[in-house]
Amino acid sequence: MSILHAKSQKTKKRYLKRGISFFVALACVVAFGYCMREQVVSGKTPEKIRATADEQRKKVAITFDDGPNPDYTELLLEGLAERGVHATFFLLGKEIEKYPQIVEEIHAGGHLIGTHAYEHVNLRNLTDKAAIDQIDKTNSLIHDITGIYPEYIRPPFGSLKSNLDYNTTMIEVLWDIDPLDWKTSNSDVIAKRVITKVQENDIILLHDASESSVKAAFKIIDELQKEGYLFVTVDGILFD
Repeated sequence: MSILHAKSQKTKKRYLKRGISFFVALACVVAFGYCMREQVVSGKTPEKIRATADEQRKKVAITFDDGPNPDYTELLLEGLAERGVHATFFLLGKEIEKYPQIVEEIHAGGHLIGTHAYEHVNLRNLTDKAAIDQIDKTNSLIHDITGIYPEYIRPPFGSLKSNLDYNTTMIEVLWDIDPLDWKTSNSDVIAKRVITKVQENDIILLHDASESSVKAAFKIIDELQKEGYLFVTVDGILFD
């Protein structure tokens, strides 16, 4: 074989490989386009595909009581936004009156707002009228700021008056895990109490009233996200 002929053969092989690569790439593009067309025709848009993937993940809800707090709620909101997490806040009416702008920030952040009470009192120890006033006053304050009447209530101490003559469709929300974050300033201890016990569809109780609780919340979120948990608001637990 002459040198010239060898070069010619190599050239032919090179062009042949290029031709094969081109047709393989073209086939991949056509196949991808077909798959995307089928997804759109069947209603499986990329957004719906991602939503379906989220639905298949383990869910958990993180909730915060007793706010809004002038020192820690905004810090908490920043951290939640950075992590792409929506939480549920059960607010006290008395604090809402003091810090309405923080309530606006909670609402603007896409978080769910529920009623705690006007004051942190055991509603069972009140008359029916006094208990109703605690709820109604707080609901009105939340509505005045957000334009929405809250649908969920977590009574202080988890204690709602039985047979309360109250014309409402509000849903009582308690919790599955309470790390007693208000009893310690050690964020590691608080986080461990949650992480070692949490299960799918649990509702976690915390407070946005101390630095340790906020730090613990971030540690809990970071660890559970690594474990594949998706954080949702309480309605995503109660009705899914």
